[in-house]
Amino acid sequence: MAHEITDANFEELLQANKVVLVDFWAEWCGPCRMVGPIVEELAETFKEKAYIGKLNVDDNPESPEKYMIRNIPTILLFKDGKLADKIVGALPKPALQAKLEALL
Repeated sequence: MAHEITDANFEELLQANKVVLVDFWAEWCGPCRMVGPIVEELAETFKEKAYIGKLNVDDNPESPEKYMIRNIPTILLFKDGKLADKIVGALPKPALQAKLEALL
């Protein structure tokens, strides 16, 4: 299961010695509902190797502003606390999984 990420714990997560995947989403976003199950599956598959979570942009406005998230879904991938990749829009599972594996 994907972790819940908030403005309060976002920066702390980047200090982890794992690749971090953050799915920026909202309940009203149709494409977010397509990406959500993929993120959940990846969270289960990579639970030992990566920290995978979801951040609701309506409830947590600071992090999307800091990372200039203008469209959702947007997925940010961090490695060693630094932004390594940014994906805007829905992406099929094999493509998203390949991007995650490339950072591991």
